[in-house]
Amino acid sequence: MAIMERDGADSLTFRRLGTELGVDHTAVLRHFGDKDDLLLAVTDRLLAESLDGFAPSPEWRRTLTDLARRVRRACRVHPHAAALVAGRTARRDAEFAGAEIVIGALRQAGLHGREAASCYRALVDVALAYSAFEAVQLTLPAAAAAGDRRAWSREYLALPPEHYPNIASVAPHLPEVDAEDQFEVALELFLDAVELRARRA
Repeated sequence: MAIMERDGADSLTFRRLGTELGVDHTAVLRHFGDKDDLLLAVTDRLLAESLDGFAPSPEWRRTLTDLARRVRRACRVHPHAAALVAGRTARRDAEFAGAEIVIGALRQAGLHGREAASCYRALVDVALAYSAFEAVQLTLPAAAAAGDRRAWSREYLALPPEHYPNIASVAPHLPEVDAEDQFEVALELFLDAVELRARRA
């Protein structure tokens, strides 16, 4: 993970990893079947960092909120790794531990069976998809990232309202919406939907 954050995701090879560890790269191959196996281990490591020190709350919504924030935080710390592996299914201990917590919280909310399974998959995908999206933004060259940020207060604000009346109605507020707001709104919308589904059930 340190190699990827320092030199980009493409720099991670068994040969490079062996050099960093001071061993022949064939020694690394004894621990991982292939490159994909190594990437799955990186995926699980990201999840393990998210879970480190985590204790579920007695309140299901707080549990899911805290866990989603932790996943996002780990991905922000390791954006190159997150952009590469956030969409993977690690099928290892940390992933199983996280799944147990999330499904338990959804059952506590009142969802069961297929609906709990569906919401579990959706919540994980929402949290990881947002985190991966943000990780890609964090790995952009500085000039490109700055241009993207300026677009909300420049190009969007300058659009002619006669052609884009809906955009014009919110354009002054678009620059105010930052990454924290986006994540929290998306998470709150999802949890509101879980609560509504649980009431219907």
